[in-house]
This record gives sequence, C-alpha cells and structure tokens, in this order.
Amino acid sequence: FPIQKDAENLEAFAQFVWGADYQTMPTPYGDVVSIFGLTLTVQRILIIASAVIIMILLYLFLKKTFIGASIIAMAQNREGANLVGINTNKVAMLTFFLSGSLAALAASLASPINLVFPGMGHLVILKAFVIIILGGMGSIPGAIVGGYILGFSESLGATYVSNDYKDIIAFAILVIILTVKPNGLFAKEGH
Repeated sequence: FPIQKDAENLEAFAQFVWGADYQTMPTPYGDVVSIFGLTLTVQRILIIASAVIIMILLYLFLKKTFIGASIIAMAQNREGANLVGINTNKVAMLTFFLSGSLAALAASLASPINLVFPGMGHLVILKAFVIIILGGMGSIPGAIVGGYILGFSESLGATYVSNDYKDIIAFAILVIILTVKPNGLFAKEGH
C-alpha cells in the first residue's frame, strides 16, 4: 500500500534524525493544581479542555456545514457522493489534511506527558481502531463513549492487574466487542 510505505519512510526518517531512543519533551505547563480533590498538572487540564473543545467543534463542523455533510456523504458512499456532484478527490484531500492537523495537534499536546519515539504511532492507531469499533462506525458520540470505556478499562487493568498488561486490554476489548456486537455498541443504521 502506498500510504503504508509513506508512513514507513516517515518513521525511518524520524529515526534517522532523532534516533530510535525514547525522547522527552519539556512542558511549559508543569504546575500542579488541585480541582475538586483531584490533583492534575496544567498540561493535563490543557489536554482535557482542548479535547472537549475540538470534539465539539468537529461535531459542529460535520453536522452544520456543507463541507462536513460532504465528508459524511463520502464516508457513507463515495460513488453516491460523486453522483450528486461532490468533488470526492477534493473532499478526500481536505479530510486527509484535517485528520493530519488534528493528529499533529494531539501529538503536540500529549508529547510532553509521554515519551516520544519514531514507532509510537502504532499503539495509538490500534487504540483509535478499537475506539471506533467499540463506539460504532459513523457515531461520534459512540467514539467518545468508546474512548472513555477503553481509558477506564486500561486504568482499572493497570491498577488491579498489572501496568504491563495495560495495552493488551485494548486487544481483549476488541475481540470481545467483535464477538458480541460486531457493529459496535452505538452503530448507526447502514453501517
């Protein structure tokens, strides 16, 4: 696949420039605050607030604009979208640009609290896939709930089982959901 080859080339380039070792990124927001009995860093509060704002803006963009409707139409049926006059190539490029921009924003927010290395995206992509399957294809609220379910499951697993098995929980949830409810918990009709 050409996209996979491009991703491998980018990963190899990053490894050439920065090396294969884990890197840390300093945060300008290292202060710790206490809110409602929770102790959080300002960086984590920034991540949570940004995620909520971005989810709301993305939802409004997809539901209230013509371009958003075009993206949804193309996701549901590319040929049908083309037949009703939507320039599917332009919409695909815009969607790719938006997804890349959102990924870059998420990475810039999350990298100060995580170790960074060239191959780190694989686990993130797996977890995103699990969240999409869990929530149901085409359901933004389902994806949000799926993210919370996966996050809570991993946290509980790390606390009560072992931190070493935290990432395996995503695989286990994927297998269970695909077995019990293959279309996801909140799948829309036709998906």
